[in-house]
Amino acid sequence: MELKFIIISIISTGIIGVLLGVIIGVVAKAFAVEIDERIEKVEELLPGANCGGCGFAGCSAFAKAVVAEEAAPGQCPVCSGDDVANIASYLGIEAGQGEKMVALVRCSGDISNTVRSLYNGIRDCRSAVVVAGGAKGCDYGCLGFGSCANACPFGAIEMRDGLAVVHPELCVGCENCVATCPKNLIVMVPAAAEVHVYCNSPEKGAAKRQVCKTACIACRKCVKASGEEEHMLVDGFLVKTNYENPPSADLVEASACPTTALRVAGKHAANEYQGVSK
Repeated sequence: MELKFIIISIISTGIIGVLLGVIIGVVAKAFAVEIDERIEKVEELLPGANCGGCGFAGCSAFAKAVVAEEAAPGQCPVCSGDDVANIASYLGIEAGQGEKMVALVRCSGDISNTVRSLYNGIRDCRSAVVVAGGAKGCDYGCLGFGSCANACPFGAIEMRDGLAVVHPELCVGCENCVATCPKNLIVMVPAAAEVHVYCNSPEKGAAKRQVCKTACIACRKCVKASGEEEHMLVDGFLVKTNYENPPSADLVEASACPTTALRVAGKHAANEYQGVSK
């Protein structure tokens, strides 16, 4: 009798198991989410940096957007031209590759050229702004604690003598540094632009020179040297590069900027502007 019950239990369990398996299979098939194999392929073709510079939450989300034609392959700041072309060719769409942009730290005030103030706190830019404004006399300059360099996943920012320096050839334009800087010092500029004004202070020239030897004093020598080309724009007591009509590197030498605030990007990165007039 006991054997009969055991056999019945085994058979019943088996039948229930089969029924549950069938039910699970039907439900799984009914609610299955089809995965577009093109998304996986595009993600494989992407560099996998997951930097967010494309405006999406990582490469997977960007791949989905590209396949759905909600984004163009060229929006990925890390992709090389060949990568973009391969993705576009695979999907049969336009590459949509725009102008390459790189980060620019609008400051040249390293420790040797700026007035120092007392700071004894956490060596982090955001913390320094909250606590005491940092260790430099200029309220508009680089704090020099390297938060932007730490945020850069590509090692494109070097901390040199208390100043963040971008190496354009390494920058992919992910904008992580832009979001990190509490002074809003970092902006994206065309990679093709050679000349920049490495200053962000709107103060009058005399006030700037009291705290920084390399500040832009708005003497307008660069504006005059560019003639009627309008390569440089005057914004109050600060001159800025006109990125819609950027000047060539020759303007730096022609204008003889007295504070060296006007610099060629490559030479700035190579630390070729050490001598400053007093």
